[in-house]
Amino acid sequence: MQYINRLSEYRDDRESAVTFGKFDGLHKGHQLLVEEVRKLGEQDGIRSIVCAFDMGPLWKRIGKTPQILMTGKERQEHLEGKVDVLAECPFTQEFSQIKAEDFIRDIIKGVFHARYVIVGTDFQFGYEKRGDLGMLRQYAKEYGYQLIVIEKERYENRIISSTYIKEVLRQGDLRLAGVLLGYAYGITGQVEHGKQLGRTLGFPTLNVEWPKDKLVPPRGVYLSDVRIDGQRYHGISNVGVKPTVSKEERVLAESFLFGYDGDAYGKSVSVELLEFCRPERRFDNLEELKACIDRDIAYGKHFFV
Repeated sequence: MQYINRLSEYRDDRESAVTFGKFDGLHKGHQLLVEEVRKLGEQDGIRSIVCAFDMGPLWKRIGKTPQILMTGKERQEHLEGKVDVLAECPFTQEFSQIKAEDFIRDIIKGVFHARYVIVGTDFQFGYEKRGDLGMLRQYAKEYGYQLIVIEKERYENRIISSTYIKEVLRQGDLRLAGVLLGYAYGITGQVEHGKQLGRTLGFPTLNVEWPKDKLVPPRGVYLSDVRIDGQRYHGISNVGVKPTVSKEERVLAESFLFGYDGDAYGKSVSVELLEFCRPERRFDNLEELKACIDRDIAYGKHFFV
């Protein structure tokens, strides 16, 4: 898959099937769009493209702290092998001023040479969101593309959306979040050196910093799967700041893996949270902490048997 982080880098004159959106989380609703793009690309022998709007420049401009479901790197990893191109489009002030018709002429046709435009029922675009499905249909013949509108995916009669998933995650329902996303929520990052306290207490852990802009579910201990070196290991993960042994406010995912005894420092791993077990708490001493972690481990091993 080709990855570009600005539209000016895309220079391919071949026709395409393209979809547009924020794609925060790449949940089951987004996956319908991606699958249609992939199918049409293979069917017609054209480029399959996901154009994801990177809202970072807008958040910075308005001083907003985002709570995203997926980092750009994670989105890239999830789409690898599914489409030909992932184009990240920074939502700069200049980009936000593009008029809707100019978006069709200059981007849909001018950049991507679209034969198919695949979008959801609520897709809006252009300055002040003046572009909608009606405008896309109106200009389809003039600019030579076919508009395909995908109905929203639902779960128990509620539309699956990033907002819905964030509500569920804040409540700590990782099982439902996984159903809505189509995969387990978590993070991908590099294992860093810690204070070796876990190893001293008898349960060495892998520490991965939680991305600053990514939504943190309730702090606490989770049943988890961790993917490392192409293998998947069951385990337990603490998401939080380790208040018993640290005064830092930096959030980490600290994972103890069942059956893993390798050296993971510096490696990229994916931590997938499956189920919330208990909230993070401060213990009076290390003996209390160790006893609680022993119980967490025992529960995890029983769960995965």
